Amino acid sequence: MSLNPALASPSSPVIITGGASGIGLASAHALAAVGRPVALWDIDDSKGAEAARAITAEHGTAAMNIAIDLRDLGGIEAALAATREAIGAPGGLVHAAGVVDTASIDGLTAESWDSGIAIHLRSLAFIVQAIRQDLAAQPGSAIVAIASINATLGNALNPIYSAAKGGILSLVRSMADRLSADGIRINSVSPGQILTPMMRPAVEAMPEGYFEKRILLGRLGEPEEVGRVVRFLLSDEASYITASEIVVDGGNISSQRG
Repeated sequence: MSLNPALASPSSPVIITGGASGIGLASAHALAAVGRPVALWDIDDSKGAEAARAITAEHGTAAMNIAIDLRDLGGIEAALAATREAIGAPGGLVHAAGVVDTASIDGLTAESWDSGIAIHLRSLAFIVQAIRQDLAAQPGSAIVAIASINATLGNALNPIYSAAKGGILSLVRSMADRLSADGIRINSVSPGQILTPMMRPAVEAMPEGYFEKRILLGRLGEPEEVGRVVRFLLSDEASYITASEIVVDGGNISSQRG
């Protein structure tokens, strides 16, 4: 007999921001593989449409795409309405949308700061606000926000990205307190060096083994390895986990290798 009376519907839809590539796309495939319909919210309409078609073809699960710029909060309600109409009210959210700055503090501008914080951090709060009633109506609903080990480590190249990811950790803990009253769990996942389209230019620009030497497992991670952790956190197997950060970095943060 289950000790948890609030079990999620195994087929409740999940919204995935940044779902057209990288960790967002890997999470979408992982969820669709177990029968959960997915809505890919991404700024790249053509890439999102292609990804949605591929997901349905591979897994036989409903998938759709919504073209949305998360810097514009006015687009959230329309995207949510289209999602509800196409695949039903969401029972989960994965916030994986993001951009990375590489100009350090020297190249920081008000525009780049506002853009990065809006995409990573501000949009998370307002999407959760918009879908809270949908999630509360479905027992076992959960949210996963993609943070980063850069929220903990110092990296001179990307102060906006690092600040936004640190903000996600704090925002998740704050929202977990409020959302628990509605039976909604929320957690963060902090990936390390994952070979995504965003990461690949940096890998190709550096000497071979530059990143791997600091990682205990000796290799870069694959997006699918993060996607499976996301799927776990959205499932009933994680029913007693909320306000937590799960680090998926192959042993990078704990490493003393130089």
